[in-house]
Parts: sequence; structure tokens; C-alpha cells
Amino acid sequence: MYDYANDSSIPEESRNNMDLPRIENAVREILEAIGEDTEREGLQETPQRVARMYAEVFAGLHRDINKDIKVFHGEGNDEMILIGDIPFYSMCEHHLLPFHGKAHVVYIPRDGKIFGLSKVARIVDTLSRRPQLQERLTSEIADEIEKAVDARAVCVVLEAEHLCMTMRGIRKPGSKTVTSAMRGGCRADARTRNEALALINRQRSGI
Repeated sequence: MYDYANDSSIPEESRNNMDLPRIENAVREILEAIGEDTEREGLQETPQRVARMYAEVFAGLHRDINKDIKVFHGEGNDEMILIGDIPFYSMCEHHLLPFHGKAHVVYIPRDGKIFGLSKVARIVDTLSRRPQLQERLTSEIADEIEKAVDARAVCVVLEAEHLCMTMRGIRKPGSKTVTSAMRGGCRADARTRNEALALINRQRSGI
């Protein structure tokens, strides 16, 4: 059995909270159940590789998201801020197949409280590294942004391709799912919402 506890490449939160040997055994069971020979050369280390991969792609389950958040106080910062084209990778909880795409986040600060730009990307990354639904992921990002800086308005748009639609099922490569979540002024005020969406659309169009 592989020594996961001393593998420094595995995120600490996964080493401390995931039963990686159990994942390894379960993957071996699945391979045997589909009729594969787990002793052949190409598969001998596959259960271990999958366990280590799961430690990485599901690390967000056990990561303290507050460690991702750093708030600055900038006097006079009360205009819309867009952080767009944030790449993300997640796993659909229905089939445990990946979905991936880009996140676009707009928020209006309150009392000059703003994020360091990389921190928004870290929030997206942490919440993505869990078994997810795109709709829930979109809402969770919006909620965390709103809560962290007490934002006056938040708009989050995710566009993603789902492998459960492209490599199985209806098999439509290139099809995209777009979801949005509005909080505060972006939900209550049509003009604010439209301004945020227009800003995101300009970003998506490369204008």
C-alpha cells in the first residue's frame, strides 16, 4: 500500500481528512468489476494514481475557504469591479465526470472593502474542488463574495462544458451551460444587474 501520509505532493487537508487507501481499494474493485485485469502492467498503479488525483481534485471539501480570503480597505472604492475569465475545473456529482469552463465575477464594494484580485480566483478554485453541480457552484461563489466583503451587489456567471454531456449521453461536444447568480443590488435593481451583465459580456467578447 502506498504511503500517502508522507507524500508532500498531496494537499495537507486531503492527507488529514481523506481515506486514500480506501479510495485505492475501491478503484481496484471497480476495475475488476468491469472485467479488467488489475495486475496487468498498465493498471497496476492506477488505483494509487486515482486516489492521489482525488486528493487533489476534491481538496476543496476540507479546505478552509477563509484562508483564501484577504480583504483590503481602499478609500473611495465603490464602483463595479470585474474579475473575468477565471478558469475552473470541477467534478459533476451525478457521474463523477469533469466539467470545466470560466467564471466571471462582478461586485460593488461597500465601505471600500475589496478583494486582492487573486483571492477571488482562489474562492472559485476552492469551491470547484468538490463534487458539484454548476448551479450550486455559481450560488456558492456569489454567497462567499457577498459575505466576505459585505458587497452591495454581486453578479456571478459561469460557462462550462460538461463531459457527462460530451463523452456520454447525448454526446454534444462543444455545448456550453451558462448559469448566473445575483445578490444584493444585482438582484434587486434591474439597472445594476444589466450593467454587470453588460460588463461580463464585453469581457467574454474580448471588447
